[in-house]
Amino acid sequence: MVAEIKQSLHLDVGADGIATLTIDVPGHPVNTLTEQLGIEMAEVLTRIERDPAIAAVVITGKPTGFLAGADLNMLRGFKTAARATAASRGAQLQMARIAALGKPMVAAIHGPALGGGCELALASHYRIATEQAELGLPEAKLGLIPGAGGTQRLPRLIGIRAALEIILQGRSVKAAKARKLGLVDEVVPHPILLEVAHKRAGELARGERTRAEPRGRLDAERLQELALEDNPIGRRVLFAQARKRVQKETGGHYPAPQAALEAVQMGYEDGEEAGYAAEAERFGQMVASPVAARLIEIFFETTELKKDTGAPPEGKPHPVAKLAVLGAGLMGGGITYVSAAVGVPVRMRDQDDEALRKGLAYVRGILDQRVERKSLKARAAADVMALVRPTTDYSGFASADLVIEAVFEDLAVKQKVLRETEAATRADTIFASNTSSIPITRIAEAAARPELVVGMHFFSPVHKMPLLEVIKTAKTADWVVATAVAFGKHIGKTVIVVRDGVGFYTSRILGPYMNEAAHLLFEGAAVDAIDDAMTRFGFPVGPLKLLDEVGIDVAGHVTKIALDAFGARMTPPPGLDKIIADGRKGRKNQRGFYLYEGKKKGVDETVYDLLPGRRDRKPVEAREIQDRCALAMVNEAVRCLDDGILLHPRDGDIGAIFGLGFPPFLGGPFRYLDVSGSADIVRRLEELAGRHGPRFEPAQGLSERARSGQRFYQQL
Repeated sequence: MVAEIKQSLHLDVGADGIATLTIDVPGHPVNTLTEQLGIEMAEVLTRIERDPAIAAVVITGKPTGFLAGADLNMLRGFKTAARATAASRGAQLQMARIAALGKPMVAAIHGPALGGGCELALASHYRIATEQAELGLPEAKLGLIPGAGGTQRLPRLIGIRAALEIILQGRSVKAAKARKLGLVDEVVPHPILLEVAHKRAGELARGERTRAEPRGRLDAERLQELALEDNPIGRRVLFAQARKRVQKETGGHYPAPQAALEAVQMGYEDGEEAGYAAEAERFGQMVASPVAARLIEIFFETTELKKDTGAPPEGKPHPVAKLAVLGAGLMGGGITYVSAAVGVPVRMRDQDDEALRKGLAYVRGILDQRVERKSLKARAAADVMALVRPTTDYSGFASADLVIEAVFEDLAVKQKVLRETEAATRADTIFASNTSSIPITRIAEAAARPELVVGMHFFSPVHKMPLLEVIKTAKTADWVVATAVAFGKHIGKTVIVVRDGVGFYTSRILGPYMNEAAHLLFEGAAVDAIDDAMTRFGFPVGPLKLLDEVGIDVAGHVTKIALDAFGARMTPPPGLDKIIADGRKGRKNQRGFYLYEGKKKGVDETVYDLLPGRRDRKPVEAREIQDRCALAMVNEAVRCLDDGILLHPRDGDIGAIFGLGFPPFLGGPFRYLDVSGSADIVRRLEELAGRHGPRFEPAQGLSERARSGQRFYQQL
């Protein structure tokens, strides 16, 4: 066996002429595409081309994965669009060299093959994946497009429509789906991956096997789809539909999907070379775009958070082998599901059998959906359900390591269940409250062991919303905070840690945002005008639609708590109580700002009869609505930093994006302030304060930065 070892590549040539090329980028837990790897690949390809002893090549990766895309630090180093375009062109040429190699190359894929890793697999002549493999082009999620030929090779391999679903949404697919699409040729168990890959490489080299036909398994529906794609008129229809969908889904805020679509279309209309040129040019434009800068920053910030324990080094997390949940409503049911889904036994308590029945049905409903969508097998769903044990008393709580309460948002109720829980659990059992507004310190006043009380604020629906806000009081033990953070990560959440206070961080900044929408409504703006303006700003739903989802009655309760804590700037418009008194609670009772029953959907116009001006609504410019609502939120975010609720601007940005839907392309409240400039934001706030009162008075930390020129982050 002849070996050639480089920094990131190891080439071993067997006596049978089959070479194994292993990607092993040093210092990276998972392989990433670096400039050094590109240089070494060019050298190794020359060796492969010239060495007569090499008949075929199997290319594979580390045990942790094949190749998980480009090194984002490398991309950040491309300071101009031209530099990024040149890098894309170089990567395309290298992939073209692999595709044109006179000797077959078999990609043996385990773990992630994403971005450049997927493009490397696409350039290979045969692809074998393990059941744990994952292939995809996730660039769109980072504001980028594939830059090493992915927009051209993937559509020709699996068909245009299937490729666009992966490219435009930044999706990845598991091995079984990849096999069905034709993205991989075989799926085998991990222990025999290299054995099968070597066998296939030899067969290809000897002419005993040819590549499987592209475009996957052909059923009647697939043949009809391909017939549409194989003629110019059908392709024009397909691309036109895709453009409409991209515009609807992105609102024009994310240019990458549109740029990728253009590259794919150009490759079909003007030829592959034009398509590759378009891909490289647009890749450069996207790398240099502010949207990509913000999304890549978010990626690095969430990566940092994964390493953050939320406590000093001496605060070591304790294992949570068993969880108890108080309350079987939507929140309690959601917490139960996400915990049982990762193998944690859960004791779920509520007052009566009917409440427990509904909670169990909620958990089962989520599992049934997953089975129906084939993301979970029925047996595995049954195993998850078996981990959930209901009770109407505190039996079984003695063995719980962590208890999470998700009961009614009332201080007396929460203190009552805290006292009962302490009586039924061990001396080291953690008690976590899922309250969204009540200070944890107030709840802990009823505790015999206040050092074991912490906040764990989940977001609804729990199984879909990625954020968990952990709240520590002045008395919460460090190991308790660390345990809450570790458990949150274990159940798949992005976790931020904040200090205690009314509304903590997320509920506190959401209050002024929704309160300002209410002021606009009472001043005469239409419900849909307010919501449309904020969705155009980049929020997934408008504030009044969100009020319906949260519950108008709940929001009214929280508003009173915030008003008591923060004074005049949280004052709601006079008359808001009329909406609550009219029995409008939102979606949960089918009466709110929107219609939920019958065929007619949209705004419930009868709500205007409770407002000044009744149904005579006044036009308000979208920019006015956006400024008032968004600046109220970001200004309060700075106050949270000033007050020490937030420990770092990073946590504020992640919390607002992952918990409240703040537009990711703006980077979060603090990145938004840095990019816009604190001085400009202060000017706009002062102008609003002059017209609408002191609730728009700039936060102290914002005014100070406006004067000094200091940013919230050291660099943009």
